[in-house]
Amino acid sequence: MIDLRSDTVTQPSQAMREAMARAEVGDDVYGEDPTVNRLQTTAAQLLGKEAALFVPTGVMANQLSIRLHTRPGDEVIVESSSHLIRYEGGSASALSQVQLSCVSGDRGLLSLKPVQAALRPKDVHNPPTTLLCLEQTHNVGGGTVYPLETIKGLTSWARENGLALHLDGARLFNAVVASGISAAEYASHFDTVCFCLSKGLGAPVGSMIVSTQDNIDKLRRLRKMFGGGMRQAGILAAAGLYALEHNISRLKEDHDNAKNLALHLQQIPTVFVDPDRVDTNIVVFEVVRSEHSTAELLQAFKESGVLLNAMGERMFRAVTHLDVDGADIEKAAHVLGSVLTV
Repeated sequence: MIDLRSDTVTQPSQAMREAMARAEVGDDVYGEDPTVNRLQTTAAQLLGKEAALFVPTGVMANQLSIRLHTRPGDEVIVESSSHLIRYEGGSASALSQVQLSCVSGDRGLLSLKPVQAALRPKDVHNPPTTLLCLEQTHNVGGGTVYPLETIKGLTSWARENGLALHLDGARLFNAVVASGISAAEYASHFDTVCFCLSKGLGAPVGSMIVSTQDNIDKLRRLRKMFGGGMRQAGILAAAGLYALEHNISRLKEDHDNAKNLALHLQQIPTVFVDPDRVDTNIVVFEVVRSEHSTAELLQAFKESGVLLNAMGERMFRAVTHLDVDGADIEKAAHVLGSVLTV
């Protein structure tokens, strides 16, 4: 089975498992796990920040950051198809008692004027707008990469208007590899940045938040409140360290495989896809002529050996990752072509 549903399905390699087995551990709630501490130091240095915090999930990383930067009744500006809206279970309103102001972007990327229009006037009838969140790369947008100049424009305006800034950088290193811009450069424009270890980087679990030491101290307490304190977590942190040391540059292989898949899909008469819009490791395509429902097509793909996710009516997403090689892409393209030309 060729699993293109997500880069979260990756399995830890034998070398990563061996690093986990060798990990020196302690009680991280006491701050005494040496492997967690080393992972946090490595992540902070990599992104040019003072400190970092290891958390179980990307959702927790985002929600802790929202809680840090807001008070109940505040409003947070987000892109309307962002992970914060679509895939986090309404947790911002449930856990931080904030409302989200949804601004539509182009392939998930916000531009300055619509964001400016979303800023609430200071009036007793309005919630204070206190935080702007961006997503890099943008999942639903198709793995799109925010141009650095766009980030600079948005974050400069936000700071001028007193907004805090958070980057949901779940796939930040895909953007780094695709653009050649360092993680530290991207991170320098935000107060908090999170990134996932368990997507393209191939670790089995975990995300990082990087920020100032003062913010990380506050986030550590919030992590405990949200139930994210872990004990001998060095076994997991060792996988994260291995991922950062070995699996960043190889993301280019995933990008190349995604582009190749899109080029193959472009040759199928019933498929609409634009390979020029494949920035990283996500391919979003539409089946434009078919008598079969989305569910029926997914089942047909599965029965032929390929797993995909649906993104809407006859819209599909394929995500490349370290457990899928070039031969798998060729096979997957053949399967999809066979199913969609019947």
